[in-house]
Amino acid sequence: QVQLVESGGGLVQAGGSLRLSCAASGRTFSNFAMGWFRQAPGKEREFVTTIGRSGGITGYADSVKGRFTISRDNAKNTVYLQMNTLKPEDTAVYYCAARRTLTITTRQDLYDYWGQGTQVTVAS
Repeated sequence: QVQLVESGGGLVQAGGSLRLSCAASGRTFSNFAMGWFRQAPGKEREFVTTIGRSGGITGYADSVKGRFTISRDNAKNTVYLQMNTLKPEDTAVYYCAARRTLTITTRQDLYDYWGQGTQVTVAS
């Protein structure tokens, strides 16, 4: 089992920044590819970004490319999501997820573990 706990969400003005963290425990963190997903009110959960086990490979949704950056610190068992130039449409609950594999993927059904989510609200 892997436990994932997100933090860092909150209320921010449009154009502002937030950094989300996801702390993992329970298994060797460096064995897992990680991802961030989000779910806005009334919408399905969607892919945001993913990072490979060593941090050398990343992928982003087009909607966040150039504004969001995923990174990880395997020594701290933590993955981060730096969100800049936030827009009201970024408002959602953000979830981190772990996948016990070498490859990255945008498919949420292929992730093995999920956190409880953290709310991000961007005011216009």
